Parts: sequence; structure tokens; C-alpha cells
Amino acid sequence: MSVSDPDAVRAEMLERWGRAAAGWGKRARAVREFGLPVSAWMLDHAGLQPGLRVLELAAGPGETGFLAAELIRPGGSLVCSDATDEMLEVARARAKELGIENVEFKRIELEWIDLDTASVDVVLCKWGLMFAVDPEAALREVRRVLRPGGAVALAVWDEPPVNPWATTATRALVELGHTKQPDPDAPGMFALAPAGRLEGVLQAAGFVDVVVDTVEPARAFESVGEYIAETDDLSSMFGEVFDPLSEKQRAEVVERITTLAQPYVGADGMLRFPARSLVAAADA
Repeated sequence: MSVSDPDAVRAEMLERWGRAAAGWGKRARAVREFGLPVSAWMLDHAGLQPGLRVLELAAGPGETGFLAAELIRPGGSLVCSDATDEMLEVARARAKELGIENVEFKRIELEWIDLDTASVDVVLCKWGLMFAVDPEAALREVRRVLRPGGAVALAVWDEPPVNPWATTATRALVELGHTKQPDPDAPGMFALAPAGRLEGVLQAAGFVDVVVDTVEPARAFESVGEYIAETDDLSSMFGEVFDPLSEKQRAEVVERITTLAQPYVGADGMLRFPARSLVAAADA
């Protein structure tokens, strides 16, 4: 994967996630619910036990790390990290709401982990690594901060065809001429989806006993309108195109999304998209 101006891409990514933080805070419970099967797989493969120090990278609302925090009590501690201060504020609010106390918050970027070498036992990263400009460099940093024998557990999204919930809204914008097709070679949701790529970057970074599997979390919505509203809240890339459109243009986008989503609408009116996440675990 080549990026012509890595620093510009990183800066744009941070700006986007900072803008999206409020929406992720608003939707934190829904994010926790649909991501729970993926979090459960990660925690099952992370070898958690009381007393361990766990680092969660790209934590967003912090849900996977907060589940881990319960499993490492007593004596264990969680470092909840994200690359933006706005997301960390969301995570702090969620920790307070959930009563999580064995946690500290730290602003950390994936490719430069501001922690001492061999200072954590487990690293978690759900749906974050694919946004790194250099995923292998990020994983080398993960391996550096892990103690010998430590573990990493992570998740990224599988290919676009098995995740229509993530592509339908953008497809409507593209088909109506409001935006361009996303660059498949740029950092983004599907950057680590191609067969063998996730395993390859883990092995290239020096990890051993790599396990890669799939989990299919439910993506269900009461209506197409709810799906569009959630997408607008969680995806700054969708929102920055959709929100400034005229009322007529937005109505056309909604109509197109409704048509594209129709195959996934059940007899009860519920919208149920298939979804598939890749999950992986490995030892340092």
C-alpha cells in the first residue's frame, strides 16, 4: 500500500475522527451492542487474567477495553487510548457511566505508541488498524510495548461485498455524482480485508502463532431512516458530503439508499444487513 503524502493522510484521518466523536458518543450503546460478538472473540483469545496490564488502541468509546477491565480485576489495569482528544472524552464519559475505575486514558497514535518497551501484557485494537497509514509499523510498535509472551487481539473489516451495511450509503452518493469511489489502496475500512493481508502484516511485524478468523455481527435497523441517521452520526466521510446537500438532493440520496437497501428489508420492515469482521490473535 503506497501513500503519496503520509503526513497529510494522517492529519486528515485525525480531523475526521475528531469530528465523528460526538456521533460515536451518541451511538455508543448501539456500537457496543453490534460489536459485542467481535469483542467477545478478541477477549476469549487475549489470555486475560487478574493482574494484567492491557492497552486498547483506537478505543473510540472504549467498549472492548472496558469489558477487559472487568476481567483483569483485581490488580489489573487498562490503558484506554485513542488518537484524538475528542474520542478520549467520549471514552471517559462511558467509563464513568459504566463504573470502570481501573483505567487510565492516554492519547496515542497507532504508529507511535508513547509507552515504555515491554510495559503491557495484552494489546487490543478493534476496527482501528486498517486506518493506519503503515499497519506493519503500527504492529511493530505493538510488539515493542508487549512483554515477551504477550498477546495482541484485533479486528478489521472483511471485504466490501460481505459488508453492504458499510457501502450502501456511500454507493448512493457515488451513483448520484456527489462523491468519488473510495480509493481501495488508501487507509480505510477495507485496507486489510484482502485474503492473507492481515496475517501477513502480523507475521512481518514479528508475531507468532497467528490465528485469523471471521465473526458476523448483526447490523439491524428499525428502518432505512434509522440506518441513514446512524451512518450520518458515525461516518464523517458520509456526513461531510450528505449534510451540505440541498433538501432536494438529500431526498434523492435517501430514495437511492432506500432502493439499494430493499433486498435487506424483511417482512417485518426491519433492515438487516449481513456483516463480516476479520479477527486475529497472535503472540509477541
